[in-house]
Amino acid sequence: MLYSFMWKDAMTARLAIPDNAAADERARVVTTAVLRAAASWQISKTVLARILGLSPASVTRLSAGGELRPGTKPYELGLLLLRLYRSLDAIMGGDRDLARQWLAAHNRALGGRPVDRITTIVGLTEAAAHVDAFRARV
Repeated sequence: MLYSFMWKDAMTARLAIPDNAAADERARVVTTAVLRAAASWQISKTVLARILGLSPASVTRLSAGGELRPGTKPYELGLLLLRLYRSLDAIMGGDRDLARQWLAAHNRALGGRPVDRITTIVGLTEAAAHVDAFRARV
């Protein structure tokens, strides 16, 4: 990545990251975080593909170094999945096994197992809102 320095005055400098470099960095970070969240929850590539609205082959390409591009629907769904992951992680105190149990258990408030519900945009949004609301009470 190519960075340049912009001089604010003779004594200080600040790093100027080109806009396209910043977008590339965001894409890399979000993609890596989404893949790690799915791995932490032991979500298969097929299920992750359904969550992100991609084909399983596209998720495999993400694992091989591809990226979710900012401004696309899969990128936005990835951000929503990360919101759910962070909130659930906070509620569960970082206990991944407990988070996986929550995802696999029937949830009356969500009308099904969260792992099944989050494969739709509505279900992912409802699950994130549900966990956020619960987290706010803690």
